[in-house]
Amino acid sequence: MTFHEVRFPTAISFGSSGGPERRTEIVVLGSGHEERNTRWADSRRHYDAGYGVKSLDDLHEVISFFEERRGKLYGFRWKDHSDHRSSLPLQIITNTDQILGSGDGVKANFQLLKTYGQTYAPYEREITKPVEGTVLISLDGSTQIENTNYTVDYSSGMVTFLSGSIPETGEVVRAGFEYDVPARFDTDELKINLSRFNAGEIPNIPIVEVRI
Repeated sequence: MTFHEVRFPTAISFGSSGGPERRTEIVVLGSGHEERNTRWADSRRHYDAGYGVKSLDDLHEVISFFEERRGKLYGFRWKDHSDHRSSLPLQIITNTDQILGSGDGVKANFQLLKTYGQTYAPYEREITKPVEGTVLISLDGSTQIENTNYTVDYSSGMVTFLSGSIPETGEVVRAGFEYDVPARFDTDELKINLSRFNAGEIPNIPIVEVRI
């Protein structure tokens, strides 16, 4: 197993910097017009946890977490405090926040998804690390009950409807949830200079999203 279902210390990740990255190739033609192509179908998130380290105790907590993950070897959960729920950041999660798909009377498995944008080119992001106990599901607005109507694989983000509750043809499956980002350290070495740390210099602790 190359992933540990454990979350990076949230008090430290709260002060981190980072966000999504995309890879776009731009070719300028002789006419001056541009051709733009994306190399990645999905964005990838990068963070620097160093900005969240405020004390030597914080630093020791990161070192301990780093050692247990063996540097880059094992992945872990990361809470992106700017983007970690199906609703807007200051709104309450509901079971109609995001559309997962429509039933056909046979399909029982639906991947948790979060959609960004609405009109021009909406982006569907697969959510693979939901937070346990936060997933809410509805069928055409009717509330479903976890472990009665459906189950959730919290290590993959897959929702499975149980026998007798499989969505009928045309029924819209919606969900609300909190989630973490599957991530790993993007270094096998933590360079820490205590004299500079005490003087206010922030250590560099790179974190990168991984695909599950």
